[in-house]
Amino acid sequence: MKRTVQWERMFPDELEQAFAERPVVYYTYGLCEPHGPHCAVGLDGLKAHEIAVEAAKEHGGIVAPADFWHCHEMGGYALWSERRVGDIPRTWLTSEPPWMHFKRICYQIRAAEAIGFHAAILLTGHYGPNWRDLKTLIDLVQPYVRMRLYGLPDFEANVPGFGPDGPGGDHAGKVETSLLWHLDPDCVDLSRLPADDAPDARATPTDPYRSPPWFAMGPNAAESDRRIGARMVADEVAWLGRKADELLSAYDPEREVHGLLTFDDVERFWESDVRPILKEFATMQSSWTDDPPLTPQSRWFANWGVPDLP
Repeated sequence: MKRTVQWERMFPDELEQAFAERPVVYYTYGLCEPHGPHCAVGLDGLKAHEIAVEAAKEHGGIVAPADFWHCHEMGGYALWSERRVGDIPRTWLTSEPPWMHFKRICYQIRAAEAIGFHAAILLTGHYGPNWRDLKTLIDLVQPYVRMRLYGLPDFEANVPGFGPDGPGGDHAGKVETSLLWHLDPDCVDLSRLPADDAPDARATPTDPYRSPPWFAMGPNAAESDRRIGARMVADEVAWLGRKADELLSAYDPEREVHGLLTFDDVERFWESDVRPILKEFATMQSSWTDDPPLTPQSRWFANWGVPDLP
């Protein structure tokens, strides 16, 4: 019986065997950020990584180490945070600017291409528009590698999600909470949910997070159900297995590619293909909606604007 599918926990002979059986690698992404008082702050990455692990256990493949550094604080993310997270003492964010996140993904793809994987699925559990940029990046990278690539937010594989009419994803509401509750029950504690009279609650020196807007908690979190979380995970695992089959079928070992095998290759690709359009990425926009801009008094103002790119 296979001991594990997690790259960092495998011995070289186990990696070789898993690669020979199914040369698929899963990359998973998340962010430590407020997810209500009832969920661990690492919900995004924990969820995505565990779903990938379940998919690899069921269908084969290798799961790369989870990446918990992601896009936040800039642009629309800052506006969203002011409205939904508020002025809390500490955010506990593991955030970085988009160009660092997406460039690191290029290096991760290079590593998998150099090893010889036939397919890579890049799964993000962090929402907002970053997943659209992930798909754009993959479209740019694909001509440079033989390995077939697919990037998605986990909710894309979770359709119809909680019920016949969706939704496929939310933010620490009943969907994400149910998923994490099934995948890692130690990271969900519904007893921490605010009481019915919570809208009148206020922060105290010993509990600074107990005040609206409830630390970005989804409004229907109390409806979470661990059993439905299990069903949604099963749906996503099946979806990922089908996608991996599709990618493996499309792999052509003889296809000519430009090559993305060295660090220099990555840097040249970044300069020629990504940097010229980086300012068009959704995560680089100052707002996603018609909300009024941040004021200098906001704690989220410092990184809100898009700076000159390095």
